[in-house]
Amino acid sequence: MDEPKRIVEDGYDAISERYTELSRKFDWAPRRRYLNRLVDLLPEGSRVLELGCGAGVPATVELARHFDVTGIDLSPASIEYAQRFETDHLHFYLHDMRLPFWINHFNYAFNFFTSFGYFKTRREHDNAISTIAGAIKNNGIFVMDYLNVHYAEDHTIHQSEKEIDGVNFIITKWYDETHFYKKIIIEDEIMHNEPMIYTEKVAKFSLGDFTEMFAYQGLQLQEVFGDYSFSNYDVKKSPRMVMIANAQIQVKSARWGIAVPFR
Repeated sequence: MDEPKRIVEDGYDAISERYTELSRKFDWAPRRRYLNRLVDLLPEGSRVLELGCGAGVPATVELARHFDVTGIDLSPASIEYAQRFETDHLHFYLHDMRLPFWINHFNYAFNFFTSFGYFKTRREHDNAISTIAGAIKNNGIFVMDYLNVHYAEDHTIHQSEKEIDGVNFIITKWYDETHFYKKIIIEDEIMHNEPMIYTEKVAKFSLGDFTEMFAYQGLQLQEVFGDYSFSNYDVKKSPRMVMIANAQIQVKSARWGIAVPFR
């Protein structure tokens, strides 16, 4: 098994359930508004693919209220957890996004909340973008939400601590020239004698990097927003890059093109 895959599977699997508990304590209000705006713009019943869906809550489950949704993730523990929420319109599969998946099947594809950038080489990330481009139909739409490197560097909280139901989470963050790093220490005296430790790193991809990766796979970047409210993107001030790309270079989508009705 190659190193990045092992890191995701073995490391994340060990803390998957606890990390899901932690993520539920995040301030989800901006993310829910973001999802609601997307829901408002998509035709009911559309086929939607979410790559890097994790445990599927709350984003994937929320989308399935309106669309036929398929979620894929590399973590067996996360998919096992997510499958308890499956319905006729919601399905989860254990799958490596670097490998092709259901060619020309989906109207839309999403990659939420920086669920990308974890692989070792640029080629592996290109392969993941290729999977996305291949999975959506001609003139289909791909939406990716990724951290903005410049903002993240300036606003990194290097250490924080949370206690949830008697479980202590210690989170340490740092970065170098090419990656952001996050180490999570979980202290759960009831379930584990020793702390659980998980470290992840995510690549410092810029907007230019994504534009290039998208174009190489036949995706045209159409619009970029700077946060979950779809504000204008500013390279220094925006916390996120919400990127909207079209799967057919020659044709712009009226729904997602320059005149996109987000504002």
